[in-house]
Amino acid sequence: MDKEKNPALKDGDFCIVIAGTHKGKNGTVRDLNMSKTGHLTITVVQENGVRFKTLGKNVSVQTGKNE
Repeated sequence: MDKEKNPALKDGDFCIVIAGTHKGKNGTVRDLNMSKTGHLTITVVQENGVRFKTLGKNVSVQTGKNE
């Protein structure tokens, strides 16, 4: 269901959270999972190592991040 809304989201992408509890945070996408209700859930790992879970629809993939 939500994979159709954000088809470019894949493991290892750099993203920024645009909605929800973690709005404004950013990091690397890890552990994509389709929940029982059909929503895409992801784990985001911040540069400082802190992890949090959010819905795939709440993130935007960022391109051109300077490593």
